[in-house]
Amino acid sequence: MNFDKLLGRRVLICGEVGVGKTKLLTSFLKFLIDRGLEGDVTIIDLAPEYGGIGRSVESYYPGVRGLRYMRPSKVYPPRLLGKDAHEVLHYAEMNLMEARRLLDNYARNPTRILLVNDLTIYLHAGDPDDILRLLDLCETFAATAYEGMALEDDKGSGVTAREKHGLSKIKEHMDIIVNL
Repeated sequence: MNFDKLLGRRVLICGEVGVGKTKLLTSFLKFLIDRGLEGDVTIIDLAPEYGGIGRSVESYYPGVRGLRYMRPSKVYPPRLLGKDAHEVLHYAEMNLMEARRLLDNYARNPTRILLVNDLTIYLHAGDPDDILRLLDLCETFAATAYEGMALEDDKGSGVTAREKHGLSKIKEHMDIIVNL
């Protein structure tokens, strides 16, 4: 992939579990570092890392800790941990509180480049307009988003429908959508 074409753009990397979304985002991050732009980058990492589902940027690039890297102390995979709709929603709300804190932190002190790993964790319970507002704060935006069938069962909680609706809305504002 020609990463030069992603600079100054809004990019969404979508795909099923385990197809390499985070790995591609991390490769873009390394490109930015090689270009001397590490001081202009914020990484918000919402990947749950549970049972082989979701990988953090740090798992591919431990050096990310030397950058402006924000990650909740705990991220829950709601559809995998929740035994019923109530539990799925509970985990989604817990993730939302943590993710909102990180997004607000970025909004108070934005950088030119924003990378978000596993944006769909936010969309389980959060408003996609919150994400769209962040696009005005950065010159380059790149994010990963789950889109597939493997995690469709949400135990009747509605998080899958919210995720799909939010992702659809965000896609309308992207310059480039990479489907893996």
